[in-house]
Amino acid sequence: MEDESKARLYRFGTFEADAATGELRRQGIRIKLNSQPFQVLLLLLEHPGDLLTRDNISHELWPDGTFVDYEHGVNSAVNRIREALGDSASNPRYIETLARRGYRFIAPVECISNEPSPEPLPQAPLPDAISTTILATPAELPPIAYPVVQTLFVLLQLMYLSFYVGALANLAEIDELLSALPIAAHALPVLIVTAAALLPVRIFILFLALFRAPGVRRKFQIIWPILLPMDELWSLAPFLLLHHINVGLALAATAVLVYSPFAQRSLVLMGAGAPPRKLL
Repeated sequence: MEDESKARLYRFGTFEADAATGELRRQGIRIKLNSQPFQVLLLLLEHPGDLLTRDNISHELWPDGTFVDYEHGVNSAVNRIREALGDSASNPRYIETLARRGYRFIAPVECISNEPSPEPLPQAPLPDAISTTILATPAELPPIAYPVVQTLFVLLQLMYLSFYVGALANLAEIDELLSALPIAAHALPVLIVTAAALLPVRIFILFLALFRAPGVRRKFQIIWPILLPMDELWSLAPFLLLHHINVGLALAATAVLVYSPFAQRSLVLMGAGAPPRKLL
């Protein structure tokens, strides 16, 4: 049974753990992790989603008759693993702490092979995650404190709400501004319809986050592809203020707002709207 486990290669997020060589790699780059923390990581990977108590882990690391402060040893090993993975106890993506009970590996785990992985052949480095997707995955995003991501996400929703309300409250001024455009006959109706339609959507998202509704991440990811083109359209909102600001400032603000939909998605993946987990 021990030989079988050592012949396994596990993949999770952008990481691979090779039990045959005792190596942890991220996108092909080896990450330093000492023997005992690596043993604990393998144990967690062999039982994804299962609670492993400190007793379970200590019996694997130290045979009967070994006198050690195993509780401190297990805690230290888990901390080393989190450092190597860039994980956080307060907002975990890989290893979750269950208060006074133990630990659980919460990310999806794929067992790649039952055979020892061969030594990698020298070759040109492959492109990183952009080769598979241009959108960040949860594993690629840094662990940020929950109050920070929550505050930024809520402020972005309030910003969009101010755009919609401000535009609808100043239709006469905006109509005068758009009248010089060749598409003036269509621009104002599009503005009115999208602002009126997005108001309830944006309020729904705001309350999802404020009240930490269950499944915030899943619900936002369903809405996001529909919201993306609308948010990109409303990135032009600074140009509606040309009576008050110059073209250069409007262009600069628009350039920043183009990234806003992707920032919202990243903030949700980093934990915005999700209740912070209790620490041990």
